[in-house]
Amino acid sequence: MNERKKDQEKNDGLYLKRIARIRSDFPTKFGIPRQSGLVPELRAKIVFEPEYRRREALEGLEGYSHIWLIWEFSEAVREGWSATVRPPRLGGNTRRGVFATRSPFRPNALGLSCVELAAISEEPGEGMVLWVSGADLMDGTPIYDIKPYLPFADAYPQAWAGFAGEVENYHLEVDFPRSLQSAFSGEQVQALIKLLAADPRPAYQRDPERIYGMPFAGKDIRFRVADGRLTVQEIMDL
Repeated sequence: MNERKKDQEKNDGLYLKRIARIRSDFPTKFGIPRQSGLVPELRAKIVFEPEYRRREALEGLEGYSHIWLIWEFSEAVREGWSATVRPPRLGGNTRRGVFATRSPFRPNALGLSCVELAAISEEPGEGMVLWVSGADLMDGTPIYDIKPYLPFADAYPQAWAGFAGEVENYHLEVDFPRSLQSAFSGEQVQALIKLLAADPRPAYQRDPERIYGMPFAGKDIRFRVADGRLTVQEIMDL
């Protein structure tokens, strides 16, 4: 094979540069909202890689209320792919086409999230950072691009939600004793209640006697679910 042919094959794919990482309260993917924007109380910080810590790269961004993040499902990268996946909200047993879902198990493990841009600030040792609300990303997730959200072009209120719309109203009642809430700020408590109400358990696990643990903000939230009610049992240090 000649060198020109090799170069053509090598450049057939797109090489992505990591521009930033997100810093969030989720050390693992367990408990993360299944979509961005569902829990606006969640706060996170986007820290740019040194090469991209340039103030002029963010000029004008303060005029937008929301931004798109293009990122990598870094815990789901794999060599092969499957044409169908099992969406958790359908019980984990029903298969749907991978391109009809937002599953992380895709030919390219890329995610897309719309988040609120809460603030832009300069931080010691980090340069210019973005503070966002409603992110559904695990701590340390690589970010490959940031684009402004345009409501006149990006919003379609009458769009169909497909089979995902069939389960959007599912939620649990949450019993979170006040005596256990002191480990968190008021905003974190509100975020936790919404996260737990969305039922962070894997869809195939429904044992009412099982105690689950969800890591969040340096703590392990221990809870049990029975008869449509989630009860927080204990808060432990990680």
